Amino acid sequence: MPTDFSDNAWNAVVYALKLFKHEHCTFYFLNSTFIQISTFSQFSNKLLKSIDQDALKSLMALEKLAESTSANSNHDFQIILSRESLNNAVKKAVLEWDIDLVIMGSTGASRTKEVFYGSNTVNLIKSLKKCPVLIIPATYDFIYPFHIGFPTDYNRFYSDKELRPIKLLADLYDSEIKIMHINVEEKLNDIQEYNLAKLKYYLNNYNCSFYWMSKYDNKTTEINDFIIAYDINLLAMVNYEHSFMEYLTHEPVIKKIGFHTKIPFLVIPE
Repeated sequence: MPTDFSDNAWNAVVYALKLFKHEHCTFYFLNSTFIQISTFSQFSNKLLKSIDQDALKSLMALEKLAESTSANSNHDFQIILSRESLNNAVKKAVLEWDIDLVIMGSTGASRTKEVFYGSNTVNLIKSLKKCPVLIIPATYDFIYPFHIGFPTDYNRFYSDKELRPIKLLADLYDSEIKIMHINVEEKLNDIQEYNLAKLKYYLNNYNCSFYWMSKYDNKTTEINDFIIAYDINLLAMVNYEHSFMEYLTHEPVIKKIGFHTKIPFLVIPE
């Protein structure tokens, strides 16, 4: 769990503690004190040590607060302090500690209509290829994810490994996976039919429902309407090459279409 010790970061911690309250798991709180090389030369070693010490104190206080908030014997807490960039620090932690899921808070649309999820979040989504990322919107109050939304155009084959994060979350609360078709054709072609059949096969043991939304000029509006219409509590997408998810995370597209989900958003790397 990357943290900058903000209210949004703490809100993500609270969500995670509640989401996994019945699970045995370890939460790693990670803070990066990375300073750009151009700025680094202006800092003395004494000041850099002071920055690290302050961050370490804040991490330890966060760990203590999480322990008292959780009071759950199933939960273990660790802290990670890094001088590397946030992206590199998270990547290294994922490999070193065998992380299953990165959870982070987001400012979302609360500050400006032209923000996707904040540059740190977008950059992490684009660069992290080994681990799914769960983004918790600012001020979001925990709701059991009984309904998980999964938009797809069926143009791509999803592997069982890519679907695993969705299934793991569905297992927590016996959630229904609601699969939304977001393409514009009147009928599926042979490739789409095959991919749909494989998707049903991999999700055979799960409560699934399939929806075909009417054609929208704006897929963002279509997805947001789907969330509202079908009471979606968590949205999931696979971020594969040339996907809608990849399209969303490219500037200046982000500023133009303003994709702002008000629910937790799971981004799965291909």
